[in-house]
Amino acid sequence: MLYRECGQFKSSYKSDSSIFPILQDKIGILSLLAVAFFIVPVFANEYWLGSILIPFLILSLAAIGLNILTGYAGQLSLGSAAFMAVGAFAAYNFALRMPGIPLVVDFILAGLTAAGVGILFGLPSLRIKGFYLAVATLAAQFFIIWALTRFGWFSNYSASGIITAPPIIIFGYEFSSAASRYLLTLSIVSVLALAAANIIRSSVGRSWMAVRDMDIAAEVIGIKMLNTKLLAFAISSFFCGVAGALWAFLYLGTVDAQAFDLARSFEILFMIIIGGVGSILGSFLGAAFIILLPILLNVFFSLFSGAVHADTISHIEVMIFGALIIFFLIVEPHGLARLWQIAKEKLRLWPFPH
Repeated sequence: MLYRECGQFKSSYKSDSSIFPILQDKIGILSLLAVAFFIVPVFANEYWLGSILIPFLILSLAAIGLNILTGYAGQLSLGSAAFMAVGAFAAYNFALRMPGIPLVVDFILAGLTAAGVGILFGLPSLRIKGFYLAVATLAAQFFIIWALTRFGWFSNYSASGIITAPPIIIFGYEFSSAASRYLLTLSIVSVLALAAANIIRSSVGRSWMAVRDMDIAAEVIGIKMLNTKLLAFAISSFFCGVAGALWAFLYLGTVDAQAFDLARSFEILFMIIIGGVGSILGSFLGAAFIILLPILLNVFFSLFSGAVHADTISHIEVMIFGALIIFFLIVEPHGLARLWQIAKEKLRLWPFPH
């Protein structure tokens, strides 16, 4: 009853292919953004803003990057965290060696640097695919982390290999509080998520999906494999690189290369699998699931801290977390985004039977 499409006619191809063709979707997204920008910073405390919402937004951005490559272009990758590391260290070096560079330009250059590295490691996709391509990107994961650790220039010859982000200042205002850093992160992630949605709707996105569904047929109809696949690697790595820069500058402040290890790449992969492969919304839902579920389990089992040993509780949390992931994959292989689509269909047809 609340999601009727009756009367919403499309009179042009442009209106039919808009990001939010249904009025209720547009109202819902605008309402959600209004809450995120104006309500959350007022009522959320420092812990929620700095330790939960900021990493949630950053990992959502990284998941969008991987979803572009894997979900829309069909190219498997296990090196997302490595491209985040490239973005983090590139942003640090641009800020260090180019004093006075605007922060937004710094993040863009960091993303472009990660995009260049992504193109380099995306070249094997022209010859191999599937599991073998995943192994090639896994090699990128280990090589990039090794290079950032081995060569001191990247960390300005820090003895510990840790980089420290400079103060975040834009137009003379320093983003020092958790609320200000949250709003800056939210603004960047919102803009890039909107850009990703527009790219997917364009001819580039349609070419990616054609290659994903059947690459031979896509090449027959004139889609160039070289340009299409490398562009997917470049844009995906750009998103991951910006996410890495945000992780270093707006979340942790100090970070080393080991913060972007293989476990982080698998974490991002789980986000798009659980949230929904080939879905921008699924990237956010998967990130929320991965970040919030362990916190909820920890809060629940803390009630039994006196009766059960702490080590046992931590093991139970890991077991339940893994079991829930398997459960969701069995019940709905297309992720949480598909469950949301089903719910919208129920609203559209209610109270009539499906």
